[in-house]
Amino acid sequence: MSTELFNKFQLTDKVAIITGGVGLLGIKHAEAIAEMGGIPILLDIDVEKGKTAAIKLSEKYSKNCFFYNCDITNEDAVINIKDEIIKTHSKIDILINNAAIDPKVRSGTKKELSRLENFSLDKWNLEIFVGLTGAFICSKVIGSEMAERGEGVIVNIASDLGLISPNQNLYKKDGIQDHEQPVKPVTYSVIKHGIIGLTKYLATYWADKGIRVNTLSPGGVFTNQPNEFTSKISKLIPLGRMANKDEYKAAIVYLCSDASSYMTGSNLVIDGGRTII
Repeated sequence: MSTELFNKFQLTDKVAIITGGVGLLGIKHAEAIAEMGGIPILLDIDVEKGKTAAIKLSEKYSKNCFFYNCDITNEDAVINIKDEIIKTHSKIDILINNAAIDPKVRSGTKKELSRLENFSLDKWNLEIFVGLTGAFICSKVIGSEMAERGEGVIVNIASDLGLISPNQNLYKKDGIQDHEQPVKPVTYSVIKHGIIGLTKYLATYWADKGIRVNTLSPGGVFTNQPNEFTSKISKLIPLGRMANKDEYKAAIVYLCSDASSYMTGSNLVIDGGRTII
């Protein structure tokens, strides 16, 4: 690889905010930034995990990594954190909107709360607020700062379920009536579809301000799920398996770096081929 090409993937001293930074993929996004010379800044509401993660990242990559306690659904809190980061680092180069509530599919009960007919408005509002409104608030506040500087990158994390509907057969349990079967809740797909739409809007809105906005849509990540589930879902994926949690790091580097300098408004789908069949 030529030095010129290699350098396009570098993120040396780029300041990158990762929301939901202590989550499974949030940590991996931070690792990707640090490995390429950037400065990861984790935003999360889990203070203990956040502080621990920042220390571990700093030790692993011999680079200062930072954590801020921030509720991204609170616009004033996001503004305050933005101001503090600017005061400390003088700039924000990258925003990765990763925060979301991933609703876990439960075992069936007599009133299965994940099912649409039983899904509460409070739960709908909370999950939409974190996964979609939070991305809007962070994009509005931090993207506006980038626009004033005339450069920046926003990466929104969606999902293969932002392109296809959940296959509810994956969650079916033997011996349970249909109306009591657990399902993947409605909010997850709605949020991820919305994230893709937000990306397209922001990409055109700020195109003349030097800001690129793209989506990464990962497929399911293997986290020691039950064999029954992994066997079922693997049959729906042409590559025949779920993703390893490290397999999205290179995509993050690509989307955040000058390697993707002519890419905006796009959705990079990495799902083992699931959405093409």
